[in-house]
Amino acid sequence: MSPAAADPRAERTRAGLRAALLAECAERPLDQVSVSAVVRRAGVGRATFYLHYQDLQALAVDACAEVVRAANDALHAWRGIPDPAAPPSELAEFFGEVREQAGLHRSLLHPGGTGPLGELLNLELRERSRTERARAGAPHPGVVAAAVAGAFTALLADWLHSPEPAAPPVVAGQVWRLLISLHRTPFP
Repeated sequence: MSPAAADPRAERTRAGLRAALLAECAERPLDQVSVSAVVRRAGVGRATFYLHYQDLQALAVDACAEVVRAANDALHAWRGIPDPAAPPSELAEFFGEVREQAGLHRSLLHPGGTGPLGELLNLELRERSRTERARAGAPHPGVVAAAVAGAFTALLADWLHSPEPAAPPVVAGQVWRLLISLHRTPFP
């Protein structure tokens, strides 16, 4: 960890910049937000911004990192044998929270699951799924983890970009059933 990363002042500055970006994006799409607007709202200078972030996209990915953590937690909230008819309540809550900042997420998570948020989400979901499958002794942890991460990331992206997205509980149920079927797919 770099000294700047361990410094609480640096973390407060990054938190302020993340909050400023989210506030700006609540008013306009990310591609219409400027560094000037973010630093003005955060009460810091441009040099401070560039000390912490390469550009607005890097800040936006950092601001959305909470989405990645929340997705991971929502998908792994169940214990015991998963019931296809009862997705974890955390999953529907996750979709509801994502919908609240859909504009920002759409600008970073493109249809099909590409884009900087898509790459981060896929990578972290795949790693956690692989680790948990391996820990449980389930077969083919890498293959199933890749399928689960890819499917979830693409479904989330397509839901965000849909002109008429399903309600969060509905999409949570659809995603949940698909992911369970991926985990239950028999391999030779």
